[in-house]
Amino acid sequence: MQIAALKNSKAKLWIDGRKNTFEYLEQNISESEEIIWIHAPSLGEFEQARPLIETIKNEYSKYKVLVTFYSPSGYEVRKDFPLADYVCYLPLDTQKNAHRFVELVNPAFTFFVKYDFWANYLNELQKRDHKHYVISAIFRSNHYFFKKKGRWMLKILSKFDHLFVQNEDSKYMLLTQNITQVSNVGDTRFDRVLDITKNAKELPILENFKGEMPLFIGGSTWTQGEEMIIEFIKHYGNRFKYVIAPHEIHQSAIDKFESQIDLEVLRYSNANAQNAKNAQLLIIDNIGLLSSLYAYADVAYIGGGFGKGIHNTLEAATFGMPIFIGPNNEKFQEATDLKELGVAIEIKSAQEMIAQCDLLLTRQNKWNELKEKSAKYVQNKAGATEKIVQLVFKGY
Repeated sequence: MQIAALKNSKAKLWIDGRKNTFEYLEQNISESEEIIWIHAPSLGEFEQARPLIETIKNEYSKYKVLVTFYSPSGYEVRKDFPLADYVCYLPLDTQKNAHRFVELVNPAFTFFVKYDFWANYLNELQKRDHKHYVISAIFRSNHYFFKKKGRWMLKILSKFDHLFVQNEDSKYMLLTQNITQVSNVGDTRFDRVLDITKNAKELPILENFKGEMPLFIGGSTWTQGEEMIIEFIKHYGNRFKYVIAPHEIHQSAIDKFESQIDLEVLRYSNANAQNAKNAQLLIIDNIGLLSSLYAYADVAYIGGGFGKGIHNTLEAATFGMPIFIGPNNEKFQEATDLKELGVAIEIKSAQEMIAQCDLLLTRQNKWNELKEKSAKYVQNKAGATEKIVQLVFKGY
């Protein structure tokens, strides 16, 4: 990482961000405070933790909340999150760091989100008999833990006070390993996206931009997805209005994308209620708007499905719409569910996306049916946060 930091800005943030963690904690945390420590690997996992943080601050305000991140993509976006009393990087997982960190923070409760398990930190919490949990976890038979070389880590996981998992398959995998302190409560992200639905920002620029036209949104797009979207736009032209929200905002990448579009293109940073009316494609060149943008969409493509995995499909699904996703989605329970419902449509090329969209355009009743299924799916899956709170804080 130190070598990578010489040329890579993200790696440099990863290194530099950890240099003053202990100094920050020593200067800010008081021994008299009762701390709840929540660790999120990155931004997506933070969104899973957010409903829990909000509940703690609303119902258990005697506690201070410390949020730690592993990745700069989480920390840099949420370092000023107002409901967190303290936010910092998690120091590297060494015995010395774990001992110093846990002794300094002395957490009353600790929550790890989804899968970011660090052996030295867990051992330190377990030695001190601190209450610690994992939320929104998902386990599969091919996980490292369930192989011979990972048995040592499984022993550490078996000492969690409780594991809150997303599905029955995860629960079954743990039960087969004699880990019985496990509950299938679902994914806290459903609570988060429902809250987004209720509190979505009104965006006058989007209202004026869309007008009476159907709106296609490309959310958290990467290069391969953007190449497909360009073909999609060339095919449909002015039959849609288009919004593109790149996953990473780089001037050169936006310039390149914009140069390949023949329609009237406008960047959000230059948009106002007046000039938005005449644009046909809006590029979102800032952070934090995407979840509210979906409120205006009729169909979406969610990026990331041609790399390690897809980005957040639930933010789109909660507003009710068909969703196109790439093929690398099998690690995401919600993607599996949405595919079974027909809401998420797996595509491998621009031609497939166009063919599927053509089909939807000729079957308006089907389109409306998918919109209804999409919104209902999210509503029916909510409630994980309350179940976690009941067991951890209320004891039932």
